[in-house]
Amino acid sequence: MHDHDHDHDHDHDHGHGHGHDDGSDLSAEQVRVRALESILIAKGYVDPTALDRLIETYETEVGPHNGARVVARAWTDPLYRERLLTDATAAIGELGYVGRQGEHMVAVENTAAVHNLVVCTLCSCYPWPVLGLPPVWYKSAPYRARAVAEPRAMLHELGVDLAPTTAIRVWDSTAEVRYLVLPSRPAGTDGWTEEDLATLVTRDAMIGVGLVNTP
Repeated sequence: MHDHDHDHDHDHDHGHGHGHDDGSDLSAEQVRVRALESILIAKGYVDPTALDRLIETYETEVGPHNGARVVARAWTDPLYRERLLTDATAAIGELGYVGRQGEHMVAVENTAAVHNLVVCTLCSCYPWPVLGLPPVWYKSAPYRARAVAEPRAMLHELGVDLAPTTAIRVWDSTAEVRYLVLPSRPAGTDGWTEEDLATLVTRDAMIGVGLVNTP
């Protein structure tokens, strides 16, 4: 497991709380973020149009779609899979997926012997260029704690039941390194195109809290 040594000058991945609701359903953290954004916009430090566009990009255009294409390429191209597992940053960059929060990537492969699970135990380091914005639960204290202390029980509660002989390896994302899980290709997909395979890949499978099910 990667040693967790956070540099707390890095960008934390917070929820943004944009929208036109009255704020009553926002968490305390989201309220603070919204207040900070309002101050920055009022002082002219942040262009609200640019901020909205950045958030829209990661929510609608990136999401987990980029990561799904990376996984599908690895499933269909053995040479690409080898490059991904050797130098994930470069291999992901080959498909044009680069940017902040994804400068140093490592891909870890699920097999019958090992299941990989990604967490950030101190905050919410997350690979934005391939998975988009982090889900709320990824940033929660219960997930961060249980993923390390009792990963098998937590996965069972999420519907992921692994064979007793399958080891669980927990990877701790940091400001320096972020992880992408390469899930196992499901049976029954021989002859599928890369595009069709990508539709099977979920964000949860690329974090390790889900599996790619047989279609």
